[in-house]
Amino acid sequence: MAAAAAPPPPSEPTDPTPLQTKKPLGHPLFSRIRLATPLDVPHLHRLIHQMAVFERLTHLFSTTESSLFATLFPDPTATPTPPPFQTFTVFFLEVSPTPFPSTPHPHFTPILKTHHLDLPINDPDSDAFQTCSNDAVVAGFVLFFPNYSTFLAKPGFYIEDLFVRECYRRKGFGKMLLSAVAAQAARMGYGRVEWVVLDWNVNAIKFYEEMGAQVLQEWRVCRLTGEALQAYADK
Repeated sequence: MAAAAAPPPPSEPTDPTPLQTKKPLGHPLFSRIRLATPLDVPHLHRLIHQMAVFERLTHLFSTTESSLFATLFPDPTATPTPPPFQTFTVFFLEVSPTPFPSTPHPHFTPILKTHHLDLPINDPDSDAFQTCSNDAVVAGFVLFFPNYSTFLAKPGFYIEDLFVRECYRRKGFGKMLLSAVAAQAARMGYGRVEWVVLDWNVNAIKFYEEMGAQVLQEWRVCRLTGEALQAYADK
């Protein structure tokens, strides 16, 4: 008599729960780099003051909201305003817990990015830096303007200030701002982007070198300002 066939293996238990789509780990945070507008001047003034505190240069800080309005956003009815990138230009970095809408601009398309952080960011000054759109807050800025290289026979950009608020540092936001300026220069066929860094700010120096920048040790900044500059008015 033939041996009985072995019983079939037990079937895999069915999971009544449907498969869930895997979600990225961490806490999502959405960022946007856009052109600043006259409405941003109060935030810009606070950012510059925070930067002066960080750089230990508050004794040189005399900027007011009025002076920023007058020099960065002059009245277009009195003086024709050059388009962005042809004069003083400010990129604002905003962050939000919800995605930013796509808002094209004739001169610059905002840069949108999603970040997945290990921990949420505690922003003690969120109320002071909140904007009117999308529960967003201002996290940093970069101010730059055209210069010119006679050796290259090409224009370039000079970065006057790049600043990220303390609670948003070491998360890639400074790199985003610097990359945005460099990308704009490359698109316009410019020859280079330049800026200065304080010699004691070793973290910033390392960061810039890692981005491919050369720190030119043989050059020194020369400046005429205040009474020394005004002395030439009568000559």
